[in-house]
Amino acid sequence: MKTPRFIQLHRIDDAALADEAAAGLRAQPAQVSPKFFYDPLGSRLFDAITELDEYYLTRTEAAILAAQGPDIAAAALALAGVAPVLVDLGAGNCAKAARLFPLLAPRRYVAVDISVEFLRQALQALQREHPALDLVGVGLDFSARLALPAEACSGPALVFYPGSSIGNFAPEAALHLLRQARALAAGGALLIGVDLLKPTALLEAAYDDDLGVTAAFNLNLLKHLNRLLGADFAVRDWRHVAQFDAAQSRIEMHLEARRALQVRWRGGERAFAAGERIHTENSYKWATADFEALLHQAGFSHVQRWSDERGWFGLFLAGG
Repeated sequence: MKTPRFIQLHRIDDAALADEAAAGLRAQPAQVSPKFFYDPLGSRLFDAITELDEYYLTRTEAAILAAQGPDIAAAALALAGVAPVLVDLGAGNCAKAARLFPLLAPRRYVAVDISVEFLRQALQALQREHPALDLVGVGLDFSARLALPAEACSGPALVFYPGSSIGNFAPEAALHLLRQARALAAGGALLIGVDLLKPTALLEAAYDDDLGVTAAFNLNLLKHLNRLLGADFAVRDWRHVAQFDAAQSRIEMHLEARRALQVRWRGGERAFAAGERIHTENSYKWATADFEALLHQAGFSHVQRWSDERGWFGLFLAGG
């Protein structure tokens, strides 16, 4: 049985993270990056979100792959070549990509995530299931820059970016990432999941569920900031807000102050008026034609799409 290899390109710098978070709290309006959602409790809460009735994204994407996987794989292999290197962006527990192994028969699987320690456990378990497969874990914050060393990926590859995480990027930033993904594919292809435009009520319910799990996920960010910054946020003083901005074509998540209050942290403080908000996340939703145009703008010449029967979610394959 082979042994997974690990490459750490990103190292957590608590001081730099604290400076980034504090700068966001001082901004007008206040804003905090969604990466601060993912402390250990936040990660577990997000896993719970994917099980909610309202959160259609994960199960709809999975259903597309289950129903149309052989066609998608055949098209991907036609672009990326037989037995491709499969590069999984934001791999997490690697489960989504692993379901493609029987269809793609990759010669190497490269799992990319911000935490190589989390990947270590996932890849060790995956290696037991696929003892002959070459597995590589890369610790990388690809939201800053997407590039891998040649020892992980060289030559044509199939880059896999599921889950509609591209929606966390504003259009210009999404275009920049797609251009980097094309360079990484190096003549291969990109397979990417995209949440499509749909009625506002469906979109807002997915980010503001009846059980309040998404609210807990958003509010837990304050506890993370308390630990990181030595801040004194009181969760009961804030409420979760999720709304669709039609002009921007995005869901916005905010934390809204229930009353006028003062928040202090090491080296800083800020007064918040009642109703004032901290912007915590954007999730852009795309019309099919607009995302296809973005892929062409990024330099891809060949684009195919698969969707569910309701047209709620799209899997786009881009090559060239």
